[in-house]
Amino acid sequence: MIILAVIFVFGMTLNVNIGSVSIKTGDILSMIWAAIKFSLANLFTNGAYETDLQSAVYGAAESRILFSIRLPRMMLAAVLGGALSVSGYLLQVFFRNPIAGPFVLGISSGAKMVVGITLIFLSGHMSHVSSLTLVCSAFVGSMLVTFLVLLFSQKVKNMSMLLVVGIMVGYICSAATDFCITFASEHDVVNLTNWSMGSFSGASWSNVGLAAVICFAGTVAAMLISKPIGAYALGEGYALSMGINIKALRAALVIFSSVLSACVTALAGPISFVGVAVPHITRSLLKSSRPIFVIPASFLCGAVFCVLCDLIARTLFAPTELMIGTVTSVFGAPVVIYMMIKRKKAEGD
Repeated sequence: MIILAVIFVFGMTLNVNIGSVSIKTGDILSMIWAAIKFSLANLFTNGAYETDLQSAVYGAAESRILFSIRLPRMMLAAVLGGALSVSGYLLQVFFRNPIAGPFVLGISSGAKMVVGITLIFLSGHMSHVSSLTLVCSAFVGSMLVTFLVLLFSQKVKNMSMLLVVGIMVGYICSAATDFCITFASEHDVVNLTNWSMGSFSGASWSNVGLAAVICFAGTVAAMLISKPIGAYALGEGYALSMGINIKALRAALVIFSSVLSACVTALAGPISFVGVAVPHITRSLLKSSRPIFVIPASFLCGAVFCVLCDLIARTLFAPTELMIGTVTSVFGAPVVIYMMIKRKKAEGD
């Protein structure tokens, strides 16, 4: 955990420091300290230092880049990356399969479908579609697909086949989204296409605040049931012998996972492989499967993974920016392939 925290701080520093305009680490710390100092002073003097605060935040080009673009983007990448990793871990516990994840099971595609429908058909009747509306839409889509996968799981006992079913459901949702886009205006098509490829480039402080509230609440809620999760991971029979309400626990796993993945999809678009690869990497690093350790470590590891992937996405071919899903796939897909081969060998033994 300490090593992860150190890497996280290093990744955050690099993410904020590097870009088309390089900002020295000392200047970054100085600007952040000035903003914190004047914000605290405002609290105790009824806004007497508002002018100084505005000058510290927007007074120079470097401070505007830092506070308006890089800091909110880095923080959104960290929060959503952590949330997606925890969401994947909860699904892996639920399905008892280390390859399960929001993207693989089609849950992200379901969220994308309903968000797309909301943007296309509601934007014409509403002056502004808020981030909270998008999160709620994504949650409805996530729950819809999760319900379908659960129905199939009653019929399909083979986990590999269940993953194939999830992938097919994801394709159906993508086809429905494309069908709706056919009737969208040119402006909506451009927005939807950019959003559906996944990116943190549209980050704002309001999005960071909303993501932090939802994702931290979901992660803390998951940690509060870490003991039942640990018992459930050892088998339903063992969990029942411990007096755990299996139905309530399974419902909690699905709801928490769907809320977390819905928030990610609504605010940054579908991001592939983070929810599958990062929990596996976390367990390998910790050498432990205890949820009370794995959940916070998964959040931290997911935050590190997405912050570094976002740094690569926006700097590797600058000024052209890669989509975040492209970078996460490059690093995440090999991990998933390795896990599938390892699982197949274990079944063979």
